[in-house]
Amino acid sequence: MTDSAIRKEELRRTFILEGPPTAVVLSVGLPLVFYNGISQIFSFFDTLIASNIGAATVSAVAFIAQISMTFSAIGGALGVGGGILIARSFGADDRKGVQRNASTVVFLALLISVILLAAMVPFPRQTLRFFGMPEDLLTEETIAYFLLEIAGIAAVFINTIYFAIERSRGNTKRIFFLNLLILALKLSLTVLFVYGFGKGMVWLSLSSLLAQLSMTAVALVSFLKPGNPFRLSLGSVDLSPATLAPILTLSLPVFLEKFVFNYGKVIVNSMAASYGSLAIGALGISNRLGGISTMPMVGFEDAEAAVVAQNLGKGNRKRAIALFKRVSMLNLVIGVFFFILTGIFMDPLVALFARGDPLFTAEIAKIYRYERYATILLAASASVMGLLYGFGLTRISMTLNILRLFAFRIPPLWAIMRFTNLGSEGLGWAMMISNLLVGIAASAVALVFLKRLRRDLLY
Repeated sequence: MTDSAIRKEELRRTFILEGPPTAVVLSVGLPLVFYNGISQIFSFFDTLIASNIGAATVSAVAFIAQISMTFSAIGGALGVGGGILIARSFGADDRKGVQRNASTVVFLALLISVILLAAMVPFPRQTLRFFGMPEDLLTEETIAYFLLEIAGIAAVFINTIYFAIERSRGNTKRIFFLNLLILALKLSLTVLFVYGFGKGMVWLSLSSLLAQLSMTAVALVSFLKPGNPFRLSLGSVDLSPATLAPILTLSLPVFLEKFVFNYGKVIVNSMAASYGSLAIGALGISNRLGGISTMPMVGFEDAEAAVVAQNLGKGNRKRAIALFKRVSMLNLVIGVFFFILTGIFMDPLVALFARGDPLFTAEIAKIYRYERYATILLAASASVMGLLYGFGLTRISMTLNILRLFAFRIPPLWAIMRFTNLGSEGLGWAMMISNLLVGIAASAVALVFLKRLRRDLLY
C-alpha cells in the first residue's frame, strides 16, 4: 500500500471519528443511497423484461427471489457481524484485528456455501416444493432458473462480505462505482439474451450469475492485494473461540433475523398463491415499488451502522448518538418525499409493470395502494436498525424483524383470509399493518435505549 493510500485511509478514518456528524453521514451514506436507488432502477428494468416474457415468469422469478434471499441471509449476517468487528478494530487502529476478522469471516462464508450447494443442488424440485412453490409454476425452466440462482451463492457471499468490509472502512464510493458497473453488465446481458437472442427466464438468472462472478473477481483481487490492511490471508484465519465467539454472537442473530424474515416472505407468497399465481407476481411488484422509498433509507442505515461502530471502537458513544439523530432526520425527509411522489405517480408505475394486462394492473394496484401508507414509519425503522447494528445489539434487531413477519404480518394476513372477503387486496392490508407496527415498535425500542444510554453517560 503506497504512502498516499495510507494517508488517504487515515484521513478517512479521522474524518469519520472527528468530522461534522451531518457531513460524515452524507459522505458515507450518499454513495450507498445512490447505489440503492440505481439498483432499484435496474431491478425495475429486470422485472419489466421478465414481464415481457409473461406474467407467470414474473411470479416464478418473484418466488425464487425470496428463496435466494433466504439463503443469502448467511452472507449478509456474516457481513454485518464481521463488519461491526472490523469497523471497531479499524476505529481503534488495530490492523491485526482487522485482518484476522476479515480473513475468518470470508473463510466461514466459503465453507458454508460449499455445504449449502452440496445439500440443495441434487434436489432442486424437492427444495422448491418444500418452500411451497405452486405446482403450476414448477416447470423444468423454473428448476433450471433456480439451479443457476443457487450456483451463484458462493459468489454472492463473497461479494456481500467484500462490500461490508469496504463499508466498515467508510469506503462507500468504491462500493457505488463497482456496483454501478456490475448492474450495467447484468442489465446489458439480460437485454442481449432476452431481446437479442430471444431467450427465456433461465437466461435472466445466467446474466445475474455472470455479473456476480465478475464482481467476485474484483473482490478477490482487492482481498489479495499486497499491502492492503484488509488483505486476506489463510494464516490469519482464526477459528479459536476468542475470535469465533464475537463473530458468531453478532452474526447468528442477524442470520436468524434475515433467514426467518425471508423465509416468512416465502410463507406469505405461499399464502398469496391461494389468490392465484398472478397474486404472487403482483405482490412481488408491489414490493419492488415499495423499494423506491425504502432503498435510500437502507443506504443511510448501512452507513450509520459503519460509522457508529467505528466511533464506538474509539469509545465515543455521544458522537454515535449524534450520528443516529442525523440519519433519523434524513430518513424522515426521504420517507415523506417518496410517500408523496409515489402517491402522485402510482397509476403510471403500476401500468408500467402490468404491460397492458388489466387483471394484472388491478392486482398490483390493490396491494400497493395500501403498502405505501407505511413509508414514513419505515424511515424510523431503518434508522433504528442502523443504530442497533452499530452498537452490536443484533438480538434486538432480530427480534424486531421476526415480529414484523410472524406477529405483525402473517397472523393479520391469516385473519384477513379467514374472516374477510377482501381477496388479494388483503395482501396490501397485511403489508401495511406489519410495516406500520414494526415502525412503531422500532421507535419505542430507540426511545428506551437512548434513555438508558443517556443515564449511563450522565452517571
